[in-house]
Amino acid sequence: MATDRSGTAGKALGVLTLLGEFPRGATTGQIAEATGYPFTTAYRLLNTLVDADFATYDAGDKRYRLGLRVFQLGQKLAHHRGFEGSAVPVLQRLTEDTGESSVLHVLDGDRSLTVHKVDGPQFRTTTDPGDRGPLHTTASGKVLLAFAEPTVRKHLLATIELIPRTERSITDRAELIRQIEQVRAQGWAAQSEENDIGMAAIAAPVLSVGNRLIGSVTLAAPMARVDLEGLRRHLPRLQEATTELAATLPHRP
Repeated sequence: MATDRSGTAGKALGVLTLLGEFPRGATTGQIAEATGYPFTTAYRLLNTLVDADFATYDAGDKRYRLGLRVFQLGQKLAHHRGFEGSAVPVLQRLTEDTGESSVLHVLDGDRSLTVHKVDGPQFRTTTDPGDRGPLHTTASGKVLLAFAEPTVRKHLLATIELIPRTERSITDRAELIRQIEQVRAQGWAAQSEENDIGMAAIAAPVLSVGNRLIGSVTLAAPMARVDLEGLRRHLPRLQEATTELAATLPHRP
């Protein structure tokens, strides 16, 4: 690790690069030791990265990890690598088999980040890669909440703003907690006109071998063509797709 970059920006970029070498995350002490910086300097640089969403901090294990902003920039630079090459073929087959739009999301702070989507033959979804949606009104968001790390889940359930998007949106925290517990028990989530009038969706988690959350996949459709019960008939195929993605997607640290 070069330490001759005297500027704050250079040092921060060096720390950002170093974080990529710690797939399980790194403590402030580990970064200080690896860079040769004083503990206070490493702490300041790491939190600068967190403030800019280039890194995340887990209070549970006191480790810093690469943030989704790094991934978003990578998406703009090279769509033919990483998640793009692994996810899109699976989503395309899922849409071909079901006739519905399929979307891959990941957890981004207190929002659901759209990573990739494949529109159905008769409908274009309103979300695009890079869009960030609420957790409490979307099927993907409920899945991401339900299968997030316990400390993250507890924090989000206690702190996210329950701003309604429609008259059917959840605005009661106790009801949200009840639904999230149900999602964890059944392994999938649904929403009907909670995020957009006239739209229904189901979602299932993409989990690593160790049951660590990678993301979620949603099937969405306009209710004028298919209702929630109709979407539920595609649940086995959706879960096949999430199993395939779990085996092929690059796991985020």
